[in-house]
Amino acid sequence: MQVILLERVAKLGQMGDVVNVKPGYARNYLLPQGKALRASDDNVASFEHRKTELEAQNLETRKEAQAVADKIDGAVYVVIRQASDGGALYGSVSPRDVTDLLAEAGVSVEKRQIVITKPIKSLGLHKALVHLHPEVEVEIGLNVARSAEEAELQASGKSIQELAAEEEAAAEFEISELFDDIGAAGQDDEDPRNQGMSEDPRDS
Repeated sequence: MQVILLERVAKLGQMGDVVNVKPGYARNYLLPQGKALRASDDNVASFEHRKTELEAQNLETRKEAQAVADKIDGAVYVVIRQASDGGALYGSVSPRDVTDLLAEAGVSVEKRQIVITKPIKSLGLHKALVHLHPEVEVEIGLNVARSAEEAELQASGKSIQELAAEEEAAAEFEISELFDDIGAAGQDDEDPRNQGMSEDPRDS
């Protein structure tokens, strides 16, 4: 099917281009989203008549999108989730979760504008793309942790595995210190000098 693009579409073309696409792609995405029109003679003529207006609208929306992009590009958002000791999430972080985070930050986007290229199913630092406009895309960071304190540690560059190893080492150190204290106390009890000192002088 031939359509005329009303805006830039990635990997397809620029505004005003007449391109061939699969009928299903046109019917289910391009046409209902208002991104294209069937390339009939009437529609091509209508586009040429409205081209200046459409270009002005596109410029305005791109400027607005760029202003938002400047605000969030490279920003890192903390996502608190429950997870196993090994760092596996009980569930995953979805585009809906990202839109909620951005909404809390005062940025309104739709779920379809969020692209998570690799499913987020573990604690740690991850990335997501935000399509703010056909010509404006930014990358944001997601710091997925079980608590705000853990998120701060991850932000400093420590992985969940390193944090777990440090906690385990600290626990082992405390246990060894406890046994050392117990051993030292036992030696004091067995010291003959201590035993002699405990004898009553009147017994000699």
